Amino acid sequence: MANDVENIIENIDFSMKMENMALTEQDKSRLRNCLTGKEDVDKVLQETLKNIHWSKHD
Repeated sequence: MANDVENIIENIDFSMKMENMALTEQDKSRLRNCLTGKEDVDKVLQETLKNIHWSKHD
C-alpha cells in the first residue's frame, strides 16, 4: 500500500508541475495522511480552503 500511496502522490505532483504548481512537502504530507486514513479528507479540504487568499479580478 505504501508504494501505491507514493505513486499516487508522484502522479499528482507531476500533473501539478505541468501547471507550474508543484506540491510542497506539506502538500505531500497532507495527501499521504488522507490517502492512508490518518486524516479526514473533508476536514483537510475545509482547513485548506480557509487558508486560501482568493483574489478578485475585475
